[in-house]
Amino acid sequence: MKPGSLRLRLIAGGIVAILIALSIAGLGLTVLFQRHVTRTLTGDLEVHLKQLIAGIDVGPQGELVVTRPPADPRFADPLSGLYWQVEGASGQLLRSRSLWDMTLKLPADALSPGDTHIHELWGPAHSRLLVAERSIVLSGGGQNPSARIAVAVDLGRVAAATVAFGKDLAIALGVLGLVLAIATSIQVGLGLRPLDSLRRGIAEIRAGRRSDLPAAVPAEVQPLVEEVNALLEAQAGEIERSRGRAADLAHGLKTPLAALASDVARLRESGQDAVASDIEAIGEAMSRHVDRELALARVRGRVRLRPDVFTAPAPLARALVATLSRTPAAQHLSFDIDIADAALAPFDRTDLAEVLGNLLENAVRHARTRVRISGGGDHTAIHVEDDGEGIAESELPRVLERGVRLDERGGAGLGLSIVQDVLAAYNWRLTLTRSPLGGVKATIAPEGV
Repeated sequence: MKPGSLRLRLIAGGIVAILIALSIAGLGLTVLFQRHVTRTLTGDLEVHLKQLIAGIDVGPQGELVVTRPPADPRFADPLSGLYWQVEGASGQLLRSRSLWDMTLKLPADALSPGDTHIHELWGPAHSRLLVAERSIVLSGGGQNPSARIAVAVDLGRVAAATVAFGKDLAIALGVLGLVLAIATSIQVGLGLRPLDSLRRGIAEIRAGRRSDLPAAVPAEVQPLVEEVNALLEAQAGEIERSRGRAADLAHGLKTPLAALASDVARLRESGQDAVASDIEAIGEAMSRHVDRELALARVRGRVRLRPDVFTAPAPLARALVATLSRTPAAQHLSFDIDIADAALAPFDRTDLAEVLGNLLENAVRHARTRVRISGGGDHTAIHVEDDGEGIAESELPRVLERGVRLDERGGAGLGLSIVQDVLAAYNWRLTLTRSPLGGVKATIAPEGV
């Protein structure tokens, strides 16, 4: 994925959202777990507090006596983390063995009889304690002494349980995050699949394999497809109108050019050969320009409108050779055609004739005794070679420039330019190399082959 791709942005945004959501969920679950454990400990403290109250009595002298301490053995284990303490109104202090020689420093709050207060305070060994306390009034021995009773537990257990829970939760959330990230990637891929289909459809339109985008797309993409198809339809109409205007213009020029040819003949008959030659050269140049525009008018838009057209190059090459053989420039030449009759090239017949005709005219113009046409097929190059003097390697690129001629044998330098224009419409290309016959080897082939 490219750094600026929509897929990467969506996946990255989804992963960031997942991380934020999981972080908030992890923090919230940890807090909820801590509160749950604290509530559980509070309930346990209230149970211990009731047990302690049930075991307190008044002695003969009115002193407080713990006859039945709570049953949890941790109260008898020094600094075990579970403590109880009883304070009498007269200053008497009773405490569990677990407190050893320490005292719980309870806050100075007013307790109503029967009310239970919950506090957090510092205890033995700088531990943080959760304390439940209650004020009671006892009866016995003719006295009604009051007492402040407290039970405490070390909150270190809560912290340890919270840390352990956080570690387990982090692993679980990490696995969940990985699964969600994979699901997000799959979801983004499925969501962007229609765009990939559009991209392939546009590529096929550009390659000439179809004329519009498929209409069976999701509703969210439907307006885009309709707009693109409308644009393609409008473009096709404009191309058709342009082809018509170009054809009309070119055909309109044909008559004046034919008149010029007649004038040239009359000038030659009157002995004005120099003027006739100048006018003839200008006429030929104009004719080549007209031919080029006619060729472009034919080919422009044809590939997109008719993507399934194929032409057999072998019989076409034979027909072109039969025509050229009757011209004075080709009467002394031999033509070798080495193309299978079953071979097909993805061209309209007229366009392929334009290409091969120009290449054969160039080969005939420069050949000494022989011209060879070979290759052919759906994705196979077609070669046109001659045994002429050839062209220097350094000059070959210049030959493909529009209007450039390296000899003085006639022509306007537009033949190969027309060939390149027609080939470009079919996504083919023209290359010139040195032929084994000695002259130039012109090769037409699909792009990338």
